[in-house]
Amino acid sequence: MRVSLPRLSRLPVWQQDLVIAVGTWLFGLFFYLTGLYLIAGGPDPVPLWKRLIELTAIAGLEVIRRKVPLALILGTAVLAVDISLGLSLPIIVVYTDFLYAATLYGSKRVSRAMISVAAVSTVAVITAALVLASDWRAGVIAAVAALPFLITPVWWATNVRQHRDIAQAERANSHQLARIAELDLAAAVAEERARMARDLHDVIAGHLSAIAIQSEAALSMKDPTLAQTVLRSVRENSVHALEEMRTMVVLLKSADGSVDETTAPARLAQLSKLIDSARASGISVDVRSEVDSAALPAAVDLTAYRIAQEALTNAAKHAPGTRAVVEIRHAAGRLILEIGNELATRPKQPGGTGTGLVNMRERAAAVGGSLTAGPSDGGWLVRAELPVPGA
Repeated sequence: MRVSLPRLSRLPVWQQDLVIAVGTWLFGLFFYLTGLYLIAGGPDPVPLWKRLIELTAIAGLEVIRRKVPLALILGTAVLAVDISLGLSLPIIVVYTDFLYAATLYGSKRVSRAMISVAAVSTVAVITAALVLASDWRAGVIAAVAALPFLITPVWWATNVRQHRDIAQAERANSHQLARIAELDLAAAVAEERARMARDLHDVIAGHLSAIAIQSEAALSMKDPTLAQTVLRSVRENSVHALEEMRTMVVLLKSADGSVDETTAPARLAQLSKLIDSARASGISVDVRSEVDSAALPAAVDLTAYRIAQEALTNAAKHAPGTRAVVEIRHAAGRLILEIGNELATRPKQPGGTGTGLVNMRERAAAVGGSLTAGPSDGGWLVRAELPVPGA
């Protein structure tokens, strides 16, 4: 039966350090028992039990190797004792791990300081080796042999730390980008829901309001011919509502948002249908247009149509039996659309929620225009200014 051991990096931090401590102790024990530990060579005057105590002390400090600079200071103290007894290889090797840990796990300030410490220590070791050695050649060899124990752990830890910091920065950036993407998606969904709500209101509410007003009028009419005319307008509004609903469904289903001519959105060219419906609802409508709707941008054309539709629907609902005027003209590169109506002289239909006025303003703003609505010359005026490039 094969037993798989967990990787060291997957263990908890304290278990990792404990494994390192046990491993370094066993490493040092091997060298001490085989007698391959003295740097200077020759017999060791220090009893083996003292060496093992020294090894146990510095290996035990590996458990706290991440506590910087405490572990490094205590490890340096053990190294000083080892130097006084006669420098041994296991102690030097274990001490390099304290240099590595201090550079990797310490603060940025400590990590930068370790580079300076390594450089100064290197110079000090070279100087001491040249001064204390009886032969300058032996001093140079000793200095070169000592360099990897000082420079390599600090250099290695510095590179590991740089890669770790870069990885953390990349992860932070990816989290931020993911969060921004989530916010953008939420904003896009909210904007799309608002657009759909606006379109549903304009398409359905306008036609259904006209149907409600006209059907109520038809019920009170005694002239069969006039009632038939009103009912015909009710049917036309029903058909138009279904057609525009079909257009919206096709637009929502299409991948690129394109539609053919049979499902194209309503334009000012179809304004006459709105006028006929408003007249059938009981208001008198005059139209004054100086604009060729075919030359208008599609977005402006549709926006103007929807604003006119909502304004006429409101006039029929809140001021039945009155007179309304629709005026369309160009002025200084803008399309001016005005729908004015007299105030009601008899009880009006129950008030709405105000959504229609908000929708008209949002539509105008969406194409870079503006809309105002309010009392004017004893009546009510809706005025929209929509930009028309090249007009």
